[in-house]
Amino acid sequence: MNKSELIEIVATASDLSKVAAGKALDALIASITKAVTKGDTVTLVGFGTFKSSKRAARIGRNPQTGMELKIAATTVPRFTAGAGFKAAVTGKKVAKKK
Repeated sequence: MNKSELIEIVATASDLSKVAAGKALDALIASITKAVTKGDTVTLVGFGTFKSSKRAARIGRNPQTGMELKIAATTVPRFTAGAGFKAAVTGKKVAKKK
């Protein structure tokens, strides 16, 4: 599924025009990107969590030559799937809390 197909599905499901659904999707993506860029965590209960994660510097190896090379430390985006999303993908039922 690509972005235009997602916009079409959201527009149909929420009874919006494709333009309005596209603007809503763009606003959602921009908001998540801005928050994670600032170092905040965005949690969508049942779907997942978006956050930034620091990756330490390390030594890598060029697979063609075998020479070692330095890989710099960096910050990367990370997504962790929520229980509801995992259950939907695997086809299992979500265990209810007591």
